[in-house]
Amino acid sequence: MFCYQCEQTAKGEGCDRVGVCGKQPDVAALQDLLTYALAGLSVVAHAGRKVGIINKRVDTLSCEALFATLTNVNFDPERFAVLIKECTTLRDDMIDVVRSSGGKVNLVHAAADFKPSDTLDDMVSQGEKAGLMSYPAADADILSLKHILLFGLRGLAAYMDHARILGQEDDHVYAFIHEGFAALMHDKMSGDELLSLVLKCGEINLRAMELLDAAHTGTYGHPVPTKVPLGVKKGKAILVSGHDLKDLEDILKQTADKGIFVYTHGEMLPSHGYPGLKKYGHFYGHFGTAWQNQAKDFADFPGAILMTTNCIQLPRPEYKKNIFTSGQVGWPDVIHISDRNFSPVIERALELPGFNTDANGKSVMVGFGRNAILSIADKIIEAVKNNNIRHFFLVAGCDGAKPSRNYYTRFVEQVPKDCVILTLACGKFRFFDKDLGDIDGIPRLLDVGQCNDAYSAIQVALALSKAFNVDVNELPLSMILSWYEQKAVAIILTLLALGIKNIRLGPSLPAFISPNVLDVLVKNFNIMPVTTPEGDLKTILGP
Repeated sequence: MFCYQCEQTAKGEGCDRVGVCGKQPDVAALQDLLTYALAGLSVVAHAGRKVGIINKRVDTLSCEALFATLTNVNFDPERFAVLIKECTTLRDDMIDVVRSSGGKVNLVHAAADFKPSDTLDDMVSQGEKAGLMSYPAADADILSLKHILLFGLRGLAAYMDHARILGQEDDHVYAFIHEGFAALMHDKMSGDELLSLVLKCGEINLRAMELLDAAHTGTYGHPVPTKVPLGVKKGKAILVSGHDLKDLEDILKQTADKGIFVYTHGEMLPSHGYPGLKKYGHFYGHFGTAWQNQAKDFADFPGAILMTTNCIQLPRPEYKKNIFTSGQVGWPDVIHISDRNFSPVIERALELPGFNTDANGKSVMVGFGRNAILSIADKIIEAVKNNNIRHFFLVAGCDGAKPSRNYYTRFVEQVPKDCVILTLACGKFRFFDKDLGDIDGIPRLLDVGQCNDAYSAIQVALALSKAFNVDVNELPLSMILSWYEQKAVAIILTLLALGIKNIRLGPSLPAFISPNVLDVLVKNFNIMPVTTPEGDLKTILGP
């Protein structure tokens, strides 16, 4: 196996025996084979669009299958076999339709013609020959650009899948996914052509995030500032982790009047700010600490747990019986809910002891989406003009499991008291419960939401640049981003597509970016690796 799509890849170079995430070689090979099958399907789908042939299932399957290949999402070999076979079946059916309509399907690309084996073991063998290093490329820089595009497409597909579930779609997004994937198998792509596609991936991802924002706010209302308890209530309990608000809503509906309290975990914390979700009386609070303590959190939780997206490494055997998955998430020996009938989760919660007493804890504030922040834009602008607010920091991104990964906590702790910190995604769980006070009534720590809510943060920055009549790069705003997996890659590509410069990225730079490609990004966007909190703050703010 070889995988280097996440920040914590072995030795900063690549996992070649077993994934740092716990991914086994057979699963890695099946993910590679699924990616290969998707490339073949996209070659045909891209050709079909040129003659007006669009297949809805091809579009949705592409997002579902890509989502399943993200870090820490799906480790179930059997489910990959099903997806691979559906991809190739749809591909073969489409070839005939496209050709009969006058389209040209280039079967020179082996991915558009390969047949998956009948057995799982043989599929694994096929996947071992279709890994990342097998993509046609003239040199290391071309291969690097293809991998950046691939990982960006994976993040884009995840956002599109979330949006589609709540009824928001755009055919342009699907069309680009097929265009981008078809390019992965092309053996004549130049560096400039691929770089253009990489930046277009960021542009299209902005549209996907806009759709997701519309899906969330249109369904559940705009988030409002909300205090969320970190304690627990006596009684039966269900913990919902991940990102999928539709799953959370259905759990809340199905547990009404059953004596079960529903808690959030991980990136579900911001869901407490949505009026359409916070209305449920048994939706209580947030359980858990930082990303790296999830295993301990889950072991300590005396109720049932629903995982809705990637958030944790392979679960330990001792608490697998209490965990359920939904959406694209899958693990061996863990019950998967495919139809949003969460009766098995509820039944398990009723069997388990739950909490035997109330326990009060700290509380945190959420709900500072773009509407909440921009509703006080005049106050923010006045505070800046009066020099009460010197600088804004967006400290955000997907976080990882290394306990030593404390740069972001130390950075936030050292940010001067005349500065405001906006945060989103799971990176905030290093410091989300710190009381940083306020400036003229404006909280110094503003939780913008999930990684799925990056669109809100972008809109806030663009609105402030318009209000101050300056380019966004001239704002008193610095972006300090952590990255862990492919949704973070897609967001970073979006920022680059918007022309945003001077991003500080860490804790280490992606292993899949070659030195020459990195040099291009540095020259065009001045991307910088983080150094130390003290050093970076001094560089940004001055002595």
